[in-house]
Amino acid sequence: MEQAASSVLSGWETFYVIIGSSAAALTGLQFVVVTLIAGSRTKSGTQEIDAFGTPTVVHFCAVLLVSAILTAPWRALSNVGLALSTCGAAGMVYVLIIVRRAQRQTGYKPVFEDWLWHAVLPFIGYAGLLVPASKLSRHPEPALFGIGTVALLLLFIGIHNAWDTVTYLAVKSKESTDQS
Repeated sequence: MEQAASSVLSGWETFYVIIGSSAAALTGLQFVVVTLIAGSRTKSGTQEIDAFGTPTVVHFCAVLLVSAILTAPWRALSNVGLALSTCGAAGMVYVLIIVRRAQRQTGYKPVFEDWLWHAVLPFIGYAGLLVPASKLSRHPEPALFGIGTVALLLLFIGIHNAWDTVTYLAVKSKESTDQS
């Protein structure tokens, strides 16, 4: 018989409250960044924002969603695993869409580091969510550590990408101001 979800997940509640709250706060800050981009002298188009800005918000929201799923009052771990597996699969598909967007946009030429942080690591993260989520009901302890690792990875990816965007735009804005 399947172990009760509440007994297995209760030890993780504080962890997910912390990273879920962090992801929510960072999502809000990303909205501030986009507002600043819109008001700056840089000429970032919607293609670049779709390729590099929006995924950052999605990764933060994925962490928030994982946190919400794992702190909800589930009765069965199999249902938690199904919800998280769905998130992992959707995330993998979304990363493939982002790769296509990054290839099609013309305002910025991505370098190796961009591909690593915007495509490779997120894909690994979402695949890394799918695998332990699918094993959650049979092997809860190692699966929960895997899911926690993925949540932190996606949070760190979002932080890196938000910082990378802000510093790039600050330098680009400075260059635009200096040329005026």
